[in-house]
Amino acid sequence: MATGRDELDLGRLQTLLDRARGLTVACVGDLMLDRYVYGEVTRISPEAPIPVLRTTRRVAMPGGVGNVARNVAALGATARLGAVSGQDGPGDELAALILAEAGMQDAVERRADIATIVKTRFVASGQQLLRLDEEGAGGSVANRDLFGGACAILLSDYAKGVVDEALIQAAIQAGETTGTPVIVDPKGRDFARYGAVDLIKPNASELAGATGLPVETDAQVEAALEALLSATQAKAVVVTRAGKGMSLMRRGGPVRHFPGRAREVFDVSGAGDTGLAALGLALGAGETLETAVQFAILASGVVVGKSGTAVVTPTELIEAEMAGHAAPAQAKVTPVEELAREVETWRRQGLRVGFTNGCFDILHRGHVAYLDQARGWCDRLIVALNTDASVRRLKGEGRPVNDLDSRAVVIGALASVDRVTAFDDPTPLALIERLRPDVLIKGADYTREGVVGGDLVKSWGGEVRLATFADGFSTTRTIEKMTESVR
Repeated sequence: MATGRDELDLGRLQTLLDRARGLTVACVGDLMLDRYVYGEVTRISPEAPIPVLRTTRRVAMPGGVGNVARNVAALGATARLGAVSGQDGPGDELAALILAEAGMQDAVERRADIATIVKTRFVASGQQLLRLDEEGAGGSVANRDLFGGACAILLSDYAKGVVDEALIQAAIQAGETTGTPVIVDPKGRDFARYGAVDLIKPNASELAGATGLPVETDAQVEAALEALLSATQAKAVVVTRAGKGMSLMRRGGPVRHFPGRAREVFDVSGAGDTGLAALGLALGAGETLETAVQFAILASGVVVGKSGTAVVTPTELIEAEMAGHAAPAQAKVTPVEELAREVETWRRQGLRVGFTNGCFDILHRGHVAYLDQARGWCDRLIVALNTDASVRRLKGEGRPVNDLDSRAVVIGALASVDRVTAFDDPTPLALIERLRPDVLIKGADYTREGVVGGDLVKSWGGEVRLATFADGFSTTRTIEKMTESVR
């Protein structure tokens, strides 16, 4: 048994992403329409002991192999989407969604004898309450020109009929002719049906189901992988093990275990699709299987921090890799546009976002108490700092005592603070409008009517809260005491 080293450093990641741009990946398999109904639960129905969901937002996107293709496109490549759907309303909706996705080639066959598969998830406060499945009749893909010019062939099998024996053999033949890797995300217990594909990517429960063996420990996973390769013609198997990472075994070689990366997990929906897309794109870009696995771990780790069937972008991967090597406090310091994307993710998860701002020049006990109180009113607290030039305009020459980078790291070190950003304008009004927080927080020396941006926050249903300051503590007083001490 060998342990995989973290070879995917920032430089190699950037090189991989650069090479991936402009490549074409064939994404073929079972397609469905994913719908999400978001809302709030504030009461129990009088008709039955069930929650009442008050709808606030609806979202729809291509699911199944459609989500694999979305992830390929989001990573900068072109995704050729091969599947079947019905000549029905959901099929029309899917076609419009695919057309609107940049980087996706629509090779979906619309058929009258097919009913489009629809999965609707009902979500409140980041938790799924119910999933409603509308299953359609299965059907195979007739088009065999899907694989030409592709750098990788991805087969996404949800056991709906598209990934049949004819398609598998056509993909293997195309791969052998052009040297293109064929990777399959399997379903069911009979993995031998996938023939001599280059890589099979089950999750741990699928591996256990296919082999009848336990997969809790590394040793058990090694035995299961060896059994699976003995029972199939696959050239390699990589098993995804959630927070434990991934384990890889080539035919005739040892098992390599690659640890996962610690992430806050909000939703695992579609994480397997992201992993499949990342594996295929890395292999198509000429990377080794080991590097492809590390790339897939990074991508999957980012996407589980999002809500719903999500995708991951090159920028997010680079930022995640940088954060992995930064101190925790430094990792909280976030540019505005990146922060806006994070806020939108938090909002989809049903989290309450708070915002406060200030100079926070010399951090003291009063600041700590203020921020603790502010964090108690929200699930995520953003602190916006005045830039150095902005502080000078407000406080005069000689201020700030600590520069912006130092102030940001010190504030970021507080457990009450989730993100730190900066603004240079006279007021944070534009930043508030960009981030759209749920709670705007200032000190009790203000009135609610006098808080900049308060009316704006109230206009979208938010609120203004005033936090109390601990008496006797201020940056100005601290500077005066330091000056007196020097004298």
